[in-house]
Amino acid sequence: FVASCASMVTGGPLVRPGEPVGAIDVYNGSSATVTSVLISDCSASTYGLNRMPEGTTIRPGQSYRFTVSAGCWDIMAGYGMSNGYAAARDRIQVQPNRVTPWGVR
Repeated sequence: FVASCASMVTGGPLVRPGEPVGAIDVYNGSSATVTSVLISDCSASTYGLNRMPEGTTIRPGQSYRFTVSAGCWDIMAGYGMSNGYAAARDRIQVQPNRVTPWGVR
């Protein structure tokens, strides 16, 4: 029970053991630096926690790639997310052995 509750808060693991993987390539097409990317399994009740490594940002024109299990993911990115400002959010489907592009505009 504790693990399932934690999964609901964190958004679950990005890579689930034994499952095929793909990737999400987050591209920053905006004029501001993206400081937070939240990614959660579509069955989670929240977007979860920031998946960016500490101190990492995505500057305008740059991208950052996340390896994830294939399947359905909810994703949200933004700047100043501690203030509740999300630049973009979406539900995407990641295919095994493929890179799924996703952008902030």
